[in-house]
Amino acid sequence: MKIVISANSSLAIYEQIVNQLKNAIFNHELCAGEALPSIRMLASDLEVSVITTKRAYEELEKEHLIRSVAGKGFYVCDANTDYLKEKQYRMLERKMTEILEECKKAGMEQEEILSMTEELLSDIE
Repeated sequence: MKIVISANSSLAIYEQIVNQLKNAIFNHELCAGEALPSIRMLASDLEVSVITTKRAYEELEKEHLIRSVAGKGFYVCDANTDYLKEKQYRMLERKMTEILEECKKAGMEQEEILSMTEELLSDIE
């Protein structure tokens, strides 16, 4: 699994790490019991501070997605995929709402928004 940090993102670096690790767990790229890179190793690989990666891991621990084993490192927990999916949907709904509000501010009508969405979806497929 590769984590990509975007300097242009509106999200903080630790949030980008958290989101990408959550997605990897949800998509089974990271499996229950699998070891994660150490905080220092991940920081070095991503060229970010140790504090940033530590914060990302702490956030994932709070959500019970990873666990720390003293002296051994961090491991992926048995995740409740329904819970993860619901959280992902809520996050996507917030983003889509923001985008739709911007479309309305730009004067787009519903038909134009739907047409643009359909075109973009066909480009992805």
